[in-house]
Amino acid sequence: MKNQMRWLLLVPVFSCLMPAILSAQQDAKGCKDHWLFTRMPNTYIYECKDVEFDAREFYDPGTQGKTKVKVEGKYYLIQYYNQKEVEGKRSDLQVSRNYSNAMKKIGGSVYEYREDHTYMKLLKDGKEIWAYVGSYGGNQIKVEIIEKETMKQEIVADAKFMADSLSTTGHVAIYGIYFDTDKAEIKPESEPALAEMAKLLKTNPALKVLIAGHTDNTGTFEHNMKLSQDRAASVVNALVSKHGIAVARLRAVGAGPIAPVASNKTEEGRAQNRRVELVEQ
Repeated sequence: MKNQMRWLLLVPVFSCLMPAILSAQQDAKGCKDHWLFTRMPNTYIYECKDVEFDAREFYDPGTQGKTKVKVEGKYYLIQYYNQKEVEGKRSDLQVSRNYSNAMKKIGGSVYEYREDHTYMKLLKDGKEIWAYVGSYGGNQIKVEIIEKETMKQEIVADAKFMADSLSTTGHVAIYGIYFDTDKAEIKPESEPALAEMAKLLKTNPALKVLIAGHTDNTGTFEHNMKLSQDRAASVVNALVSKHGIAVARLRAVGAGPIAPVASNKTEEGRAQNRRVELVEQ
């Protein structure tokens, strides 16, 4: 009898809760939070987007907004709305400070352009992550994130272009040879460029080339000189072992950071400086 009475008392409570549960807005299909941030309580995602490679402009928190930079990489957009029960109960400043504090706790930098517009930057695992949070009356929250990286070069110079460049300038930069950071092992996605290099050498049997490795200026000079030499040697080994090019036609040299083709002050410039070149002997 006592158990029956308990259930009778709970029924009205459940009856009151059910409409609220059923009326709560759900996230848009396929949407979820970005791993960088959790969401504000009592919000739902009404729109999201992720693009493999895109660009946005951000105020640089490192300069407290004195400079504005164009950032390229993996792009995420997440837009939140408050659930009805908290509409009008949250301020822009409350939203901004929540995101700002979360970013600072993981070592990121923050620039509050206004209390409703916040720019953030985080360096993690060698990658730059840029974020923008906009709050609209505390009820709508817009989060944009770019995980900065250099666009993967999917088209490589062919053997004819290499031959023409060697003929006119005596050297040609190859941007389709890939290495992990601070590593000299050639990544598998370098094969198309290696195949074109081999084709060039097989089409011109009298051609001898220097394989020159180049780096940006990150790290010590000595380290970069050795790294560039090791990378050049890896290219030589690949051409000899996988493509049958005679080793006598190739010579590996490391130029390190001493011959940049762009400024090392930007990631785009550093990416251009990290390259392999063929130089006619």
